Amino acid sequence: MHPLRVAYLQAAQAAAALVGDPAVAAAWQAPSALPGFTVGGLAGHLAAQVVNVPRVLAAPAPQGPAVALLDHYRKVRWLGADLDAEINVQIRDGGEQAAAAGAPGVAAQTTAAIRELTALLAVAPADRLITPPAGPWALRLDDFLVTRMMEITVHADDLAYSVGVPTPELPHSVLEPVLALLGGLAVRRHGQAAVIRALSRAERAPSSIVAI
Repeated sequence: MHPLRVAYLQAAQAAAALVGDPAVAAAWQAPSALPGFTVGGLAGHLAAQVVNVPRVLAAPAPQGPAVALLDHYRKVRWLGADLDAEINVQIRDGGEQAAAAGAPGVAAQTTAAIRELTALLAVAPADRLITPPAGPWALRLDDFLVTRMMEITVHADDLAYSVGVPTPELPHSVLEPVLALLGGLAVRRHGQAAVIRALSRAERAPSSIVAI
C-alpha cells in the first residue's frame, strides 16, 4: 500500500482511539471548545473523516481533470465563511446527528470503517479520482486523504482540548503532508513573508498566520 494511504490509516486509528476515550464519553453532551458543537458532535465530525470515506469510494469515479489540492480549498464553501453561515450550520448539524449513536456507537462505526478502508485503499488505483463531499469536482484520492488527515489532525486537537486529555501524537508520515497543506494555505492567505517571519522571526511576526 502507498505510504500516504498507510499514514491516513494511522491518523484514522488515532481518531478512533480518541473518540473511544472514556473522557470523551463522559462529556458527550457538554459544550466543546468549538462554538456550536457539543463534545459528542465534535467527536461525530472527527469520526466522519473516516466513516464517510468508504461512501466516497463507493460512488462512481468522476471524469477528470482533477483539481489540485490547494485549488480544492478555493472551491470549498466553509473556508472563510461566518460561524453561522449555512455551510457551517450544516457541518455542525452533521456532527450532532452522528453523535446520536452515542460514544460507543460512534467509536464502533469508526473502527469498522478503518477495517473496510484497509482493504479498499490497498487495491484502489494510484490514479483513482473521487468526488469530495464538498464537490462536485474531481480530486485525486490521495489528495483527498491528505484533506482528511488535516481534518483529523486539527479536530483531534479540538476534541482532546475539549475534554482535557493530551492531543494525540501523530507520526511524521501524517504531520508532513498536513503541515505542507496548512503551510501552503497560510502562504496563500497571508503571503510568503508573513509565514516565514512567524516561523523564524518573532520580533516581526504577524499576529496570526492561521491557515483555515
